[in-house]
Amino acid sequence: GGGYATCSDQTGSVYLNCEFVVTEGLYARRRMWSIIGLYSPKGPEWANMGRTFIKAILNSARNVHPGDTSPAAQNARRIQGFAELDGIEFLGRVDWEKDQNGQDKSVIKTAVTPDHKDYPALMAGQAAPATSPPVSRVPADRTPIPGRPSWAQ
Repeated sequence: GGGYATCSDQTGSVYLNCEFVVTEGLYARRRMWSIIGLYSPKGPEWANMGRTFIKAILNSARNVHPGDTSPAAQNARRIQGFAELDGIEFLGRVDWEKDQNGQDKSVIKTAVTPDHKDYPALMAGQAAPATSPPVSRVPADRTPIPGRPSWAQ
């Protein structure tokens, strides 16, 4: 459906194979690749982590406080299909991990949402204070499948 989701032949897991591009700052144009879990035959944990990350991306991109449960906030977290995540721009916290070969690779750890104290300044394009964890504006390139998932719950 829609060409966004990938199904692993080995595990049967379904995920979004994502490319993220830093849009501003010292690392502008740097690319990172990651997956967002949608389904695992082993149980709901992987899909729940993916749903939580997508919800945080929508909160970040659409300026919705994570604790806001109003109908407007719930609607802002609803997408008609994964195509809505293609090119979405959000604040992300980038960190380093080791890949399967022991090499350093940059990864998006979390989406930074409006409850973060530096969110307004960062969204306005100002640099984060030196005491804050590094945060970058990152649009997601290539993501999802149609359907009517709602991440508002």
